[in-house]
Parts: sequence; structure tokens; C-alpha cells
Amino acid sequence: MKLNQRIKNLLVATALLAVPSVVIAAPAPIVIKFSHVVAQNTPKGQAADYFKKLVDERTKGRVKVEVYPNSQLYKDKEEMEALQLGAVQMLAPSLAKFAPLGVKEFEVFDLPFLFSNYQELHKVTQGPVGAKLLKKLEPKGIQGLAYWDNGFKVMSANKPLRTPDDFKALKMRIQSSKVLDSQMRSMGAIPQVIAFSEVYQALQTGVANGTENPPSNLYTQKMYEVQKYATLSDHGYLGYAVIVNKKFWGSLPADLRTILEGCMKDATKFANDVAKKDNDEALAAVKKSGRTQFVTLTPQERAVWKKNMDKAHKEHMARIGADLVKDVYRETGYNPEK
Repeated sequence: MKLNQRIKNLLVATALLAVPSVVIAAPAPIVIKFSHVVAQNTPKGQAADYFKKLVDERTKGRVKVEVYPNSQLYKDKEEMEALQLGAVQMLAPSLAKFAPLGVKEFEVFDLPFLFSNYQELHKVTQGPVGAKLLKKLEPKGIQGLAYWDNGFKVMSANKPLRTPDDFKALKMRIQSSKVLDSQMRSMGAIPQVIAFSEVYQALQTGVANGTENPPSNLYTQKMYEVQKYATLSDHGYLGYAVIVNKKFWGSLPADLRTILEGCMKDATKFANDVAKKDNDEALAAVKKSGRTQFVTLTPQERAVWKKNMDKAHKEHMARIGADLVKDVYRETGYNPEK
């Protein structure tokens, strides 16, 4: 009896082995290539990595974010086209990059002295005006997700910059922006549009004499090594819009899109929190290096800068959109007459 049972068991086991096994492979993860042009340890670089971490955790492997920092894939002028063609799915370009794309309204963020602090800024970027601006990207095949801060800019050169006379004939690097072009010309400088990844070499070789950047860029890109002076002007703001290919975003399953939106919301808070902290620390690190001396403007000197740079407001209000500029003025309390 026992032997018969053993035989039966053996026959059942053999039969089971004879049945071909069916292996159900897990679906391949959806890949989001996130390309950007700055260093990994900048506010944007850290926020991109934090977004990747959140997505890995919350989608449980269904979505994989690949982050490519420091222009590994594309330079400034190439990345937007790459996104529109679907070669990458996500970018976080500076806000000045959208005007060359045909959405000139974003140059409102380049207007000098428009924001006195982050509170005023966030009334715009986190309010209805900012949301309305992101909508303007959709006809270009781009979906806007969020605004990330970098910070307020210092002006650097190899000479102290206190008055408009100090700017005369200096070749100052700018992003491609008609507003920034006017801003530099209002101070007597010669604006030079140079890709971010090429700025250090341009400063080192004299192709450019100076530039404007938040302290985190000045430090992480080692520009302070080739700039003897920096003026703590806080004259302008540099920020980013996190964008995705609209067709790709629309093709995602609704549940995944909801998870990704939550990840982006939390990454945005992280980005904005870390931006001020990192800029403060970068400023301290540059000071500690002793390579760059800092200039602090008196209230009178700052007023002269503002009076000159206000020309950029007047020159570009109609082109950017008078109603939009006035909406931002109302949010920030900016008065071009003061």
C-alpha cells in the first residue's frame, strides 16, 4: 500500500514536470530621461535626483527616471528640441529659454529688480499667473509641471562693479534673452550669449569679462576661480520650469501620472527649500576661497542700478505683454517709478 502510494506520488510529480512552465515577465519600466545642464550638486541637480528617488520608491519600479546632469546629453540650445522630438522626456530649463521657443511671456521673469524676496516670487510662480504661463507651452508640445527656484543673481567681473561706469565696454555673458540684453546695455556693457557649459572657458580666455549668476552656479561651475569680484546685487532672478513632452505625459496611465504629480510636488518643495540654503553655503564657500572679493552696494548705488535697468521694463513691456507685466507688478508690489 505504501509502495503504491509512493508510485502514485512519483507519477504525479513526473506529470507536473512534463507540463511546460509559463513565465510571466514583468512589464518593462517606463523610462523618463531627465536632462539638465548644471552640476549634480546645484539646487536643480539635487532636486532632479530627489525626484528620481521619489519616483523609484512610489511607483515600485514601474517608472525609471534617468538623470543626465552637466550637459551630458544636450547643451542649452539643443535640449528643448530634443524634448519636443521625444529624445528626452523631461527638462528643467531656465525660464529665459522659452522666449526663443516663441513664448516670449516668460521673459517677464528676467525683468530686473522685479522680485525683492522669495515670498513675492512665489506669489507668481505658485499662483494663477504662473499656472497661466505654463499653459502657454502646450501648443509647443510641452507640458509644464512646476517652477523650481535657483536664486537671486550676483554680478561678477575682474573689476569691482559699483556704478554703470564700471560696466562700460565689458563683455558680459547672458542667457539668450532680449530683456537681459537690454539690462546689460542699460549699464553700458556688451552682452554675450554663451552656452552655460562654455562660460568658465569664456571667462578664462577673455571671450567674456563677466557674468551674472546665483552663488550656487558661481561656485559649482568654479567661475569664482576666474572672476576676481562679485557684486551682491540680487538684481535678477534665475529659476526653472520643469517640463515634459506633452504627448509622452498624456500617454501615461492615469494612476501613474497621479503618482508622478505627487512626486513633483514634493520635489518642488525640496528644490525651493534647498535653493536658498545652497546659495548661502556657496556664497560662504566662495568667500572662504579668497579668490573672489565681494562688493556690497550702498542704497544710493543700488538705486542707480535700478533706475538704469528699469529701461528694460519700458522697452519690453509691450512685447512681453503689458497685462501680464502689470499682473506681476500687482502680485509683487513692484513700482517702476521708485
